[in-house]
Amino acid sequence: MTDKRLPSAFAELEPFAQTWCLPTETERWDQRLSSSMAEMQSFYDAFFPRLEEAIEYCDKFSLDDLPDDATNLLHLIYSLVMVAMSIEIMHQPAPVDAADAVMIRTGEPKP
Repeated sequence: MTDKRLPSAFAELEPFAQTWCLPTETERWDQRLSSSMAEMQSFYDAFFPRLEEAIEYCDKFSLDDLPDDATNLLHLIYSLVMVAMSIEIMHQPAPVDAADAVMIRTGEPKP
């Protein structure tokens, strides 16, 4: 793979970058709903043990001055939070007892 999105310290997570480095909550929500539990479990198992380290890496930078690779890592963190709800609590991609839940944001914080 020649298109590296993540800091080199997190190179083993590159296989998840194309799918989960998503800049908006709506995109992360849609990806969660369209992913299988096996796909999400694989992402969760690979990234969760490195979560604290990833947060510490991102904390080295000001939010206004994040390098692209750190921004992508931050987006991956946000995606892990979205996936964790399915893995740890609901055991399915969609929310339990929420009818046809959707998530559409017209604006959100950056990055």
